[in-house]
Amino acid sequence: MSQSFARRTVLRGAALAGAAGFGLAACSPGDSGANASAVPAEPVDLGSATAVPVGGAKLYREDRLVVSQPAKGTYKCFSAKCTHAGCILAEVEKKEGSCPCHGSRFDVTTGKVIQGPASEPLPEIPVKAEGGKLIAG
Repeated sequence: MSQSFARRTVLRGAALAGAAGFGLAACSPGDSGANASAVPAEPVDLGSATAVPVGGAKLYREDRLVVSQPAKGTYKCFSAKCTHAGCILAEVEKKEGSCPCHGSRFDVTTGKVIQGPASEPLPEIPVKAEGGKLIAG
């Protein structure tokens, strides 16, 4: 009887350890969600360039991009995909973008990490204003 009990304890421990390992892998920086390309495969029409305020930024959540305009007529575009685990930034307030998954914060004018757990900056995406519209990629 004690041998059966010991066997169940070992099996239960192995199952719990496997589940815990899976949970850690889902949040690891090596997660395929974070490593998948953040650069659009084709140019993306983001609409009117006037939607991005001078000195501010706009999140294009559906397109997974964030665009800032540090000076009139100068645009910077970055992937809105967090470099920690691949979540899309939830909001942009002033010049900071925040990730809803683990709390990383980024400077959306430079792509740099302000607060981790992310350690890599947001990838920069080429952007241009053409005919009053912003085209990224």
